[in-house]
Amino acid sequence: MHAKLILVRHGQSIYNKKNLFTGWTDVPLTPKGIEEAQNVGKILKAHDLYPDICFTSWLKRAIHTANIALAELGWEHIDHLRSYYLNERHYGAWQGKNKDEVKKEFGEEMFLAVRRGYATRPPLLDPSDPRVPWREKKFQNIPHNSLPLGESLKDTKERVVPYFDSTIVPILKNGKNVLISAHGNSLRALVMYLENISPEEITKLEIPTGEVRVYDFNETMQLQKRAILTS
Repeated sequence: MHAKLILVRHGQSIYNKKNLFTGWTDVPLTPKGIEEAQNVGKILKAHDLYPDICFTSWLKRAIHTANIALAELGWEHIDHLRSYYLNERHYGAWQGKNKDEVKKEFGEEMFLAVRRGYATRPPLLDPSDPRVPWREKKFQNIPHNSLPLGESLKDTKERVVPYFDSTIVPILKNGKNVLISAHGNSLRALVMYLENISPEEITKLEIPTGEVRVYDFNETMQLQKRAILTS
């Protein structure tokens, strides 16, 4: 019995359009992002991909992308499970800042080490900063020490992969198709794990908004094939 894992990066958000670091900032899709989400549904329909269950982060750009895509597919009845473990990487003190301005301030080497590297964190938020996650209502019941003040890709992987293994893998092992609508870096972390990509090689991987990646597994969760679907 084969199962498919469908990974979707959310459509363009308003911060993507403005070239701002987003992280855990909860911003909506742009009109282009809505179109990209609709296109995800069209791609799924064209390839006869009908998930049995949907997972998203707690961030609206991922939630809305999943809802729009499944509406386009005519497949809105399936269960949705949401977890902050699938949230985007937390960009710390850089959240909400223009990427070009950050590059000027910190230099290209630091900028690339944080943005594309594996283990380099951005400057962390001060706990008194109004942007810290526990000041947002939806995170108030999460222990403060479980919420990041800034993350590297390595940090992101260390929360995404255990959640995937404990919660999503058992569903795949049961032969069910799973859709995950998430973010550029939470998906990079997961792809790194699924494809056994090294920390050096992961710097080259970028997942565009609206991209659809499909992984086929056998009953023992051995990867059989993978594809990036464009139409």
